[in-house]
Amino acid sequence: MVVAGALSGGIGGVVISEKSVVRRRCLGAQNVIRNVNVNRVDIRSRRLRFDNVVRGCGLISDHEALDCDMGGSKLEERLAETRDRLVNGSVDEPIELSDVIRPPSVQTELVLLALPAIAGQAIEPLAQLMETAYIGRLGALELASAGVSISIFNIVSKVFNIPLLSVATSFVAEDIAKHAESESDLEERRQLPSVSTALVLSIGIGIIEGTALYFGAGTFLNLMGISSASSMRVPAQRFLQLRALGAPAVVLSLAIQGVFRGFKDTKTPVFCLGLGNLAAVFFFPILMYGFGLGVTGAAISSIASQYIVTFAMIWYLNKKTVLKLPQMKDLQFAGYLKSGGFLLGRTLAAVATVTLSTSMAARQGPIAMAAHQICLQVWLSSSLLADAQASAGQALIASSFSQGNYSRVKEITYYALKTGLITGVSLAIILGLSFSTLATLFTNDAEVLRIVRSGVLFVSASQPITALAYIYDGLHYGVSDFKFAACSMMLVGAMSSAFLLYAPAVFGLAGVWAGLTLFMGMRALSGYIRLADQNGPWRFLQEIPKTEIAVSQ
Repeated sequence: MVVAGALSGGIGGVVISEKSVVRRRCLGAQNVIRNVNVNRVDIRSRRLRFDNVVRGCGLISDHEALDCDMGGSKLEERLAETRDRLVNGSVDEPIELSDVIRPPSVQTELVLLALPAIAGQAIEPLAQLMETAYIGRLGALELASAGVSISIFNIVSKVFNIPLLSVATSFVAEDIAKHAESESDLEERRQLPSVSTALVLSIGIGIIEGTALYFGAGTFLNLMGISSASSMRVPAQRFLQLRALGAPAVVLSLAIQGVFRGFKDTKTPVFCLGLGNLAAVFFFPILMYGFGLGVTGAAISSIASQYIVTFAMIWYLNKKTVLKLPQMKDLQFAGYLKSGGFLLGRTLAAVATVTLSTSMAARQGPIAMAAHQICLQVWLSSSLLADAQASAGQALIASSFSQGNYSRVKEITYYALKTGLITGVSLAIILGLSFSTLATLFTNDAEVLRIVRSGVLFVSASQPITALAYIYDGLHYGVSDFKFAACSMMLVGAMSSAFLLYAPAVFGLAGVWAGLTLFMGMRALSGYIRLADQNGPWRFLQEIPKTEIAVSQ
């Protein structure tokens, strides 16, 4: 099919057809023409290249090409003549513009981004399992005290660090897209305000977080019900204070992960995380058993791992962007704090709802609580797949949306939702068939296993809903719709919490699981309503604006 288009150098009116070889050569000629006009001094160094590509395009004959050796003025005359012929559309072998500007397929980009992200999501939980296994060999008291401290550290980290990661991904992707529009050399390292702001904020938050965990360890343990009279109090407080020293590294590494996602690079963080956690696995037995440090050795190993990850990420980030102290006027504190504030409220609402579900399950008794914990961990672990897909979609949408490429955003959106639904259905089938057997890996207690098997419906049937909820979150982050993401989560969390306060008293543990399913279902529903809203940021899904910048694929 023949269409009309304009060459990237400003030459228009050229008829286009499928001749890929000729297309590449003609583009080379066009680039030479532009470069010669810009820099006359470089004419002779480009003469041979022009000779080959222009002759290959059929614009001048072999004999005419030899005339280029006669001198700069003769060459300039020939270049002007060739440019006029291109402008007038007299090229014998036209070029297909769609092949020139066509970006990588959405499917390819999503898969290439999601697969490493999935690996990255799995590495840290596996390392924590290894840490738990090593500590468990020291005794029940050590395992219980370390478990409480790790839970506190993870909750604080999730509440304050995840918002920074999500905001950094969107802001960096938008920043890169804006620079791509204004600068021709896309490979040149430059200092990006979004990156500098993320790093400065993460360092500040990390120091504050570490200080709060170190000096407030006793207060946090009191909130968890570990009184000063408990045998777990002293070892738990010591372990938490040691882990607090690694808080700055954890916050900084998460922020840099968000930056790498903004660069559409999910492979580098996986390598760095793998390197650091492999070091931790190496340090655990040496420090804990070889040097006899026990739980303290486990904490030191984790801290060393966190700083190894952070320094490795900084090393690789320096290859992508210029890292230096930014000027205060270049920092984007207002945008980060505003969007991060919204996501902080959103994260608090989500954590509060899940924590409430655990509290209500605990009131059903120790056996019911043990069964709930198994179901909850499997449920949360399986959601990492959808979360990785959501982060990949967020990075792609943020880049295309900031450029006004609404057709590509629409394509990414529909494909992300489709793959998310497929992932959810696949997980539902797999868990539905294997969950009863999988539960035996966690416990051999017959009564606990009986209750766990009754939770198969919750764990498996809710997977498609859970996957869509995570995908919708990633889509909203991609268009920087953080305010809606926060407000909707607070509303959904409040409604789900109200249900969780009363349903377990009537339905028991099934009421807890129904409350969590309701929580994810309303998240998915609110995401769908936002996409269908013709007055929101997704209004282009109904109709592509005429002012769209990109060419529809």
